[in-house]
Amino acid sequence: MYAVIVDRNRQYRAQPGDKLTLDRNEAVKTGDTLELPVQLIADGDQVRVGTPFVVGAKAVVKILDHTKGEKITIGKYKRRKHMTNRRKGYRHQHTVVEVVSIA
Repeated sequence: MYAVIVDRNRQYRAQPGDKLTLDRNEAVKTGDTLELPVQLIADGDQVRVGTPFVVGAKAVVKILDHTKGEKITIGKYKRRKHMTNRRKGYRHQHTVVEVVSIA
């Protein structure tokens, strides 16, 4: 059984026990649980698709950690403009969750 869940306009395919990496959510703390809406539930040959969400379905996830992604280095170059050393780095912030149940 799997489901397509939605977290702030992004869709994720999830099964109970999966660990997902979502965009950082500052509103929750480590150890909290969240209920996310479900757009699709597939259980064997039975598939239920919502318009836009499946009525009565929800996915319960537990917040495990707030982490940072891999560092991305950005460099700019313009000839004859002394910009060859202009470097910036960026690390995207994530929230790691575990899918507890899909009901």
